[in-house]
Amino acid sequence: MSLSSMTGFARISFEVDEAKFTWELKSVNARGLEMRVRLPPGFDRLESDARALVRREVGRGSCFLVLQRDAGKARTELSVNEDALALVVAAARRLSAVEGITAPTADGLLAIPGVLQDTGAPLDEEALERRDAAILKALAEALTALVAARLEEGKRLAAVLEDQLAAIERMVEEASDVSAEAPEALKARIREQVALLTEEKNGLTPERLHQEAVLAATRADVREELDRLRSHIAGAREMIDTGGAVGRRLDFLAQEFNREANTLCSKAFDRRLTALGLELKATIDQFREQVQNLA
Repeated sequence: MSLSSMTGFARISFEVDEAKFTWELKSVNARGLEMRVRLPPGFDRLESDARALVRREVGRGSCFLVLQRDAGKARTELSVNEDALALVVAAARRLSAVEGITAPTADGLLAIPGVLQDTGAPLDEEALERRDAAILKALAEALTALVAARLEEGKRLAAVLEDQLAAIERMVEEASDVSAEAPEALKARIREQVALLTEEKNGLTPERLHQEAVLAATRADVREELDRLRSHIAGAREMIDTGGAVGRRLDFLAQEFNREANTLCSKAFDRRLTALGLELKATIDQFREQVQNLA
């Protein structure tokens, strides 16, 4: 199964009974599944079915669905519901008095369901069912195209993530090479410190000096962090290869990556290791940014 991005776009036009329609679908990042459905006046009855179709095809993302209508020969006759508009305007004026809330625009007011009404000749039940069936069928096709677009973007993201994992792996191995020099570097540093402390004759016993040396060596040991980073790299690659809805899991794993990188920096005994730790943190942040685009 391939990775799927939460970003995608689809557009499909169709015609039913001389009226032309267009579905425009867009999805972007979100913590869960969010939907905003915008339908022409008089089409509100379709919203529930439209949402059900989206839930069936899309697992995660903020989805915007817009149905546009060009009535063609069957011209639409729209009128303003003055009573509904008066209620909305009154409510808007009360809200605009609250600090931080701006007054609505005319197009915003007219977009509120019930303010604009279709006063043209109503369709009979058979025509309504035919129209609604065609609209929902086209929506299903548009959703198929949206899912395909998200999968295509997912392929691109998979390649980017693999490049970033390869960079993280390279830095982990470089850090491993540097850490292999830790014993000799620590010995030299401890010898210098012991000589200084001995010269000052501050009463430190050989046993105490030995304990301090052991503690210093333990604090500088980054092998455990490097092993965990290698394990996280393998886990991330397995998730990417498996595909599907792994965005949240990879995001949690990226947090674990960052935790180990922070510990690596805090234990660094060498400027080279510090530099590698900082570069590692920057690449992990980039990795997580890309992961947050995944469904």
